[in-house]
Amino acid sequence: MTLLKNIFGRFWALWGLLSFLVTFLIIFIPSMASHLMKDPKGQKYFITVSKIWMRVWLFLIGCPVKVTGKENFKSNTAYIIVFNHNALLDVPLSAPFVPGANKTIAKTSFAKIPLFGSFYKRGSVLVDRKNEKSRSKSFDTMKKVLSNGIHMCIYPEGARNRTTEALQSFYDGAFRLAVATKKDIMPCIIIGTKKAMPINKKFFLLPIKLKMHFLPPVSSIEITVAHLKEKVFNTMLKEYLRQV
Repeated sequence: MTLLKNIFGRFWALWGLLSFLVTFLIIFIPSMASHLMKDPKGQKYFITVSKIWMRVWLFLIGCPVKVTGKENFKSNTAYIIVFNHNALLDVPLSAPFVPGANKTIAKTSFAKIPLFGSFYKRGSVLVDRKNEKSRSKSFDTMKKVLSNGIHMCIYPEGARNRTTEALQSFYDGAFRLAVATKKDIMPCIIIGTKKAMPINKKFFLLPIKLKMHFLPPVSSIEITVAHLKEKVFNTMLKEYLRQV
């Protein structure tokens, strides 16, 4: 059974990659039309196209997503949205299903991929984490994004969780940004990607139902970065353990 599962997982990963590429080519030009519009309208249009793409692709690979907690969003309010991070599948899943215009903090390396890099840059604030000047510039850019009424999406674990713990410790970035801009943190728990794309298996995918759950926002007013980080971590950990 394990051998058959491993064979199927790699076959399904190939199907996932091929279907991803074909559907991406179909939506690429419509998504780039967002450059003709001013933000936040242009970014909202871009996210709408991305959401349609992801709905189709996730259906094709047998990983439909159920999104709950959207009632926690207030209209005309920008949030810093933080996600747990277990698999590469989290990346195309998260931002498209955030209500409203949003951008994701992302590595500069992916922006170098031909064609896809243009799409990637449109939806991201790019940062080279090894470069202090780049980190400082991206912090200022994220503040501008929020001031324009656009959500910022961040993975506070920094990278995929390769530990045996439910959550890795968080970095300060998202919480420094929240305190500096006085924007609320909106925690979001992603469930299922860990099983669909196990971290210890290369080029492997299984059809698993996925869930995204937005939690009530956490205020950044009159609170230290350390306390805010601890509060959000504990909130997300409790909810993650409840859901799995």
